[in-house]
Amino acid sequence: MWNQEPLTSEAPVIVKLVEKAPTGVVTMHQSRYAIGCVLRGTLYIYDGDKRRSVSRGEILFLGIGRHYVEQQPDEQQPFEMILYYYTPQVLERVLMHLNITYRLSITNHHHCEACQKGSYVIGRENSALYRHFQNTNNYLKENISRRDETAENIKMTELIYLIASQEEDCLKSRLLRSLDREQELFEQTIFEHIFKTISIEELASRTNRSLTSFKKEFRRHFHKPPHKWFVEQRLVHSRLLLLSTNKSISEIGNECSFPNTSHYIKLFKRAYQMTPAAYRQYHLPSVDREKPTQEMICIEAESC
Repeated sequence: MWNQEPLTSEAPVIVKLVEKAPTGVVTMHQSRYAIGCVLRGTLYIYDGDKRRSVSRGEILFLGIGRHYVEQQPDEQQPFEMILYYYTPQVLERVLMHLNITYRLSITNHHHCEACQKGSYVIGRENSALYRHFQNTNNYLKENISRRDETAENIKMTELIYLIASQEEDCLKSRLLRSLDREQELFEQTIFEHIFKTISIEELASRTNRSLTSFKKEFRRHFHKPPHKWFVEQRLVHSRLLLLSTNKSISEIGNECSFPNTSHYIKLFKRAYQMTPAAYRQYHLPSVDREKPTQEMICIEAESC
């Protein structure tokens, strides 16, 4: 299961994920940045209508917010992955230490669409990074019953050094961009309110910005105007609930901040070219697609 504990300490936290059976698509809420490596099995990340795979040995950066993931074990072995959770303060402290102590000069000239717009980055294969995560795995096995904050700080320093000292690429660029504390606070505030009834004016106030400044910064972070982005995030989450729960269409609409079921259906149909009930029936293999359910017939009649 994904780590979702409230991380109150400023120290980095290392977590090992183990899953013996396929999980199906689940929601992961990130309140911190994370860098991880798949040690066994495959991790799938769902990004809109795309599915990206992260295989054994590949390094993954995960930004703050919601991620839709699926863990697939090997045939005989469980899925295993290690994640380092960190804050901008930790990253700043480590980079300063590397610069002062080892004269490590760090640059960040790499820019591409994946770095700028993606909420995650899959790094290219790197044998040194993979060995680091294997060694971390051995450390966790030996210290399964206790946490050693000093040891985890040292390991975090080594991980950041291995990434920051390599050639310019997406992983390094995304890591260094997470130095921005203001960006972290801004993103945390936005993601905390995705499913809450709140006005853009109030969000601007909570982030200590004027309405104009808030809209500009929102577009810079999320590349869309606030209202459109919030609707898209709620619709994406509703898709997961349609496929992973037996909740009714109205229950899912309410949970995703669409209290008016008819309005929710219209928005969903506009985005995905079918109603929520039709979407559920089409994608669930256990449902007979030739025989629409009574709920589907009623809901589609409402949306016409």
